[in-house]
Amino acid sequence: MLNTTHRLHFGDARKMKQIEDQSIDLVITSPPYPLIAMWDEQFCGLNPAIKSNLDNGDYNGAFEAMHQILDGVWHELLRVMKEGAFACINIGDATRTINNKFQLFANQARIQRKFQELGFDTLPLILWRKQTNAPNKFMGSGMLPAGAYVTLEHEYILIFRKGNKRLFKTAESKCKRRQSVFFWEERNAWFSDLWDFKGVRQGISNLELRNRSAAFPFALPFRVINMYSLIGDKVLDPFMGTSTTRLAATAAGRNSVGYELDESLAPVQQTLTKSNLSDLQKANLERIKDHLAFVQTCKARNKELKYKNSYFGFPVMTAQEQELQFVFVRQVEKVKEHTFRASYFDDQFIQSISPEDLTPERFDPEGLQISFSE
Repeated sequence: MLNTTHRLHFGDARKMKQIEDQSIDLVITSPPYPLIAMWDEQFCGLNPAIKSNLDNGDYNGAFEAMHQILDGVWHELLRVMKEGAFACINIGDATRTINNKFQLFANQARIQRKFQELGFDTLPLILWRKQTNAPNKFMGSGMLPAGAYVTLEHEYILIFRKGNKRLFKTAESKCKRRQSVFFWEERNAWFSDLWDFKGVRQGISNLELRNRSAAFPFALPFRVINMYSLIGDKVLDPFMGTSTTRLAATAAGRNSVGYELDESLAPVQQTLTKSNLSDLQKANLERIKDHLAFVQTCKARNKELKYKNSYFGFPVMTAQEQELQFVFVRQVEKVKEHTFRASYFDDQFIQSISPEDLTPERFDPEGLQISFSE
């Protein structure tokens, strides 16, 4: 039976001494964004010279000093990541008005440059479009030409690889890789360079804490984890925040480890872990439901799917999808301070789901969740 472990360390990710060399399979994180005002205080606390830069109007100096703090984390990733592991960094550029001049500070370009200096391979990035519902999106002089500024409605998911491609030499690793594949239609959507879904409201009631957190939506790390790791792999988030990466790793059957400077977030992380158990259970059920809808669409278009998934028995597009498996969280328990263990339902339970329920009309993740709670 699958079990995964999830550890959180409160400390500076520039020195992740609890993590062994070359032990991490995937990094997914969203660091504080340099020159976004909500993170000024955090950066100034790590380097007082940054406050002097800001007070003196030296924003280029502050920008570089903030990135030098992040550089220490990226350098540590080089040590802890395995050969062939991916690092996926969610970052947005910053805009700031300085001496009545509106300027952009390109965080993504600065991070890319550092990863290249460290020897990582830079891979095609993803644009995450975070559409806004604000009625007045424009910035500048309204409808008058030659004075307005484009509204930033996207962030980046920068993708880097350490060293050569990951190799799967053993029978066990090859089997695990086949079990961890994704649906054909998921590949087409996930590996597009444009993702279009909204951000997320913070599940934090404390206003002060919420103002210091800017978590990405669950869908973002959940996709990335399924794209770039295998069931049972270890995922690292050096800026864990409210533990969205940990929740996504749990749902996907991966182990996780995270670092966070702000210890006041500890109660939030434990609360979210308990309250989101049903959501973790439904994450892969929703994937199945979407696939069943895809199958129905293919049938309506008289497009034959020639293969069957051996796990559930439903049609799939390619031979690679025949061994695709899903994991479903049974329980998350605290084993010691800031350490959790997740257990999962075994194959016998999963395969007890009636084939008659595997249709878009009858497949109901909400209803099946009741069975999972026992």
